[in-house]
Amino acid sequence: MTRFLPASLLLLCAFVHSGCSSSYAWRPTVPAEMRTVAVPTFRSDADLPGVGAAMSRQLLREFQREGTFSVASAGESALEIQGVVKRVKSGSVAYSRRSGHRVNAYDMTADVEVSVVDRRGGRVLVDNRMYKAKATFTAGQDIDTAERDACGRLADDLARQVVDDVLGLEWGSAEQTEREGRAK
Repeated sequence: MTRFLPASLLLLCAFVHSGCSSSYAWRPTVPAEMRTVAVPTFRSDADLPGVGAAMSRQLLREFQREGTFSVASAGESALEIQGVVKRVKSGSVAYSRRSGHRVNAYDMTADVEVSVVDRRGGRVLVDNRMYKAKATFTAGQDIDTAERDACGRLADDLARQVVDDVLGLEWGSAEQTEREGRAK
């Protein structure tokens, strides 16, 4: 009996593994007609120059990297991602004892409002959702250059959050939503 136990466990594992791998497949839930996106330059109310352009550019790159959406011009896209950088602020997070308690690391945060507009259906899918992006940077002699460099990492953080949320939207068609409403 104990001779057959390892063999039967092996067969059971093979059966379970083969059954699971054939029944699961990742497919995007975004309808094919909604897979084009445009990202105009984000407006910036912050004092950091170029932060709106950096966030828009990185968001486009993240959509391309993820692969579900293709980038199109504003007139050709199904979706448009609009954003306003409300605030960017930096604060010290680490000090160096060797240099007279001088700040050597900073934390940068940005508050950004993002809307997702269905240009074909004329609907607002996400209305001014507030995102908080974060980055840390160290500053040597030139804090302005260090802040500009951190702006790119801030944009990376925001882009990942926004793309994840857009992929997670409920993508029922307008006709499907209307039918479901009548059925209730």
